[in-house]
Amino acid sequence: MSRFFKTLMLVLASLFAAMPAVAAAPTWKPYDAAQFARAQEAGKTIVVDVHATWCPTCKAQAPILDALRSEPRLKNAVFVKVDFDKEKAFLREHRIPRQSTVLVFQGRRETARSVAETRPTELRAAVLAGL
Repeated sequence: MSRFFKTLMLVLASLFAAMPAVAAAPTWKPYDAAQFARAQEAGKTIVVDVHATWCPTCKAQAPILDALRSEPRLKNAVFVKVDFDKEKAFLREHRIPRQSTVLVFQGRRETARSVAETRPTELRAAVLAGL
């Protein structure tokens, strides 16, 4: 390796080492009844996206909801994707009539609900209102 590349590698390494550690945003987890119940029992904030792969409204909501994962107030939240076509028991239990429904729970208590909202400001406000 040439001296130039060695120097470049050292400079880059020192720059990365000097950068503050950035916490990774929470990731979306597929719905699992047992894990969901544990998060509720622990009093966690839970953001639920009831979606369907074929739903255009769900596709429009996705980037808005993904951006919320980096919201500092949601750094400890659990983000859960519920498949509208498969998780019928969850839908019945929470009285969800359609896909593109977004819920926020504080433990066992539902604190916010938005249905079919695709305007970024309004969807963001709806989710954050549940905190």
